[in-house]
Amino acid sequence: MRGPEGQALVGPVTVAGDPAGAFLEGERRGLEVYAPGGYHWVPGLGDEVLALKAGQEGEKPCLLGVPSRGEGLRPGEVLIRAGKSTILLTPEGRVEIRGRVTVNGTQVGPLPEPEEGEE
Repeated sequence: MRGPEGQALVGPVTVAGDPAGAFLEGERRGLEVYAPGGYHWVPGLGDEVLALKAGQEGEKPCLLGVPSRGEGLRPGEVLIRAGKSTILLTPEGRVEIRGRVTVNGTQVGPLPEPEEGEE
């Protein structure tokens, strides 16, 4: 467990899902999971998470997210990752999708692998 005596803590997920469990100042279970609007996220077992101590007395901690590691991104880029699937959005308007693509349940492709240096 890392974190100052205050309103935020960092610790590992001990029960995956939503609600989740994490080791913060001790084992906490039934933690609500929050994400930015439009996103849905379920923490995995062992993920390092940021928890906010909500409520007037900090009695209701909730999970906010996992550390952003940058993933080699340039400023302004956004990477969404789930396992082997990724979506990269660039400030220039390029969208890169890696993984199996389906539209309304129908697989698109197979898509060719991009050539080196191709945008």
